[in-house]
Amino acid sequence: MRFRKASFTIATVLDLAAFENLRLCGGFLLMEARRTHQFLLDPIGRPAAAQTIIRGRCLYIRLRDDMDDKELSISLYHEVLEAATVAAENPPESVMEFNEGDFEKAARAAQEQYGIASPRTLNEMLAESGFKQ
Repeated sequence: MRFRKASFTIATVLDLAAFENLRLCGGFLLMEARRTHQFLLDPIGRPAAAQTIIRGRCLYIRLRDDMDDKELSISLYHEVLEAATVAAENPPESVMEFNEGDFEKAARAAQEQYGIASPRTLNEMLAESGFKQ
């Protein structure tokens, strides 16, 4: 009897609950990351994949619910890095002059380097960017 090798892909489901009340490098706290069906806009009124509210050192992230895990992951990397940079009193020099395109490139690079975002990889990305523990 011959067996053929089965080829299949294991799909992961990004569990956003894992990011609730997450302590982040730089002294930030990711209070929540949630999917939403609401239409999101960036600060200048353009359609956005995600939106972050910053209250003190607490971050609240909303992510469009029509994205797959990879897009969600990239958006998490992007939003966390951008919010930490904007909210930091003295952001690291490596990100101080970043614009929207730079945050997107950094998020895509983090996705390539670390894979699907997790609490550990978000902190690794921030530490690598110069945010202190």
